[in-house]
Amino acid sequence: MKIGMFDSGVGGLTLLHKAIQMMPEEAYFYYADTDHVPYGKKTATAVIGYSDEAVSFLQSHGCEAVVIACNTATSVAAEYLRKKYDIPIIGIEPAVKPAVAKNKAGRILVIATPITVRERKLIELVSRVDEAHRVDMLALPELVTFAEKGEFDSPDVCNYLRTTLDAFFEANKVKGRDGITHDEYDVLVFGCTHFNHFEGALRKYFGDSILMIDGAEGTIKNLKHIMEEKGAVSEGRFSVEFFESGRKVSDKSKLDFYRSLLTHLDK
Repeated sequence: MKIGMFDSGVGGLTLLHKAIQMMPEEAYFYYADTDHVPYGKKTATAVIGYSDEAVSFLQSHGCEAVVIACNTATSVAAEYLRKKYDIPIIGIEPAVKPAVAKNKAGRILVIATPITVRERKLIELVSRVDEAHRVDMLALPELVTFAEKGEFDSPDVCNYLRTTLDAFFEANKVKGRDGITHDEYDVLVFGCTHFNHFEGALRKYFGDSILMIDGAEGTIKNLKHIMEEKGAVSEGRFSVEFFESGRKVSDKSKLDFYRSLLTHLDK
């Protein structure tokens, strides 16, 4: 079957990577909305419009289902898209519930884009599952910019993480939470698909013992289940086509960039 995925840029490759592992005989259409990246700094209305354009494009190319491979777009546009289109629209959300289930004592930090952190969807999810009030949220918007350049572990990335995270913990002290340091966090939840690429840099700050989780596997399991229920027929032959805001990517250097990021996720 033909499966579409869209994101503001390269972040959704984390879901494409997982889909290829779990559903290896499908035809994938990956739509990177590079004209409008990053979504996390845009208004909700703008993101809904961009998402609508992406789904319309993917449906016109015969996609039988579309994965919103972007937490920001899921949080603001999923409901609208499901009402408008008659194909399955599968979103991704931060894996807060699994994080709480796996971690009974320590604190949990959800890192995401500014719009995801302030949107009702994530706030309600956290309030629903975090009975012990152990979940904190932090926006790290510049990581998206670094990811789009293929820069994941540079001195600039590490300095940005150190400066932003140090300021976050210092702000907690001002709020009277003197006991909360980065050592108190046992789980880090990726609330943006771009952020998986920064696991190495984040471990330099938090240490190797912290558990890092995302919603990619659960999202693809959901996709697989929905398509099996619909009786969708597998293409039987794997393929991937890349598009940037509706333009097919044929330039070798760009294709090599996307493929290198998929390879990076194998490590």
